[in-house]
Amino acid sequence: MSEKQGTPRKARPRETEGHGLTLDLDRYVPAFITFIANKLSNSATAFYQRNFAVNVTEWRIMSLLAIEPGIPASRICSVIGFDKGPVSRTLALMKSRGLIAIRNDPQDGRSHSISLTAKGRATHDKVIIAALERERRLLACLDKDEQEVLIALLRRIHDNLDTVTGAS
Repeated sequence: MSEKQGTPRKARPRETEGHGLTLDLDRYVPAFITFIANKLSNSATAFYQRNFAVNVTEWRIMSLLAIEPGIPASRICSVIGFDKGPVSRTLALMKSRGLIAIRNDPQDGRSHSISLTAKGRATHDKVIIAALERERRLLACLDKDEQEVLIALLRRIHDNLDTVTGAS
């Protein structure tokens, strides 16, 4: 990693005898994605916590509930890629803070319908402005065509995840 910018740097050539394989962090895509995601997530949590009293996980859930009101927790887990435990704990906290309502699903008594409350929607409507501005600043180094290509490539990689995660 470059100490100056915290970006991956090419591994220095060294004797391979006794060292085995090493990653080239300039080319290893899973590392790039992980490093970017971690840095974005950590800075988002600090920013959203300071300005809106929500963390990044709460924001991800709120943004999904704004798109799909009434979805069950299993759908939240599936979309954001979190395990049931952390999502369940976050939902309980959000409910206690009045950001969401959780109701029994009338069509499936075992499932719950989760939606934003008026307070949750108001919080969402404030955070989304900041989230979109963070995205704009992140992508400012790319022109519009490059942004579209990046989004299309990321979508294809996302759609191909099952080949390495084993999900079906």
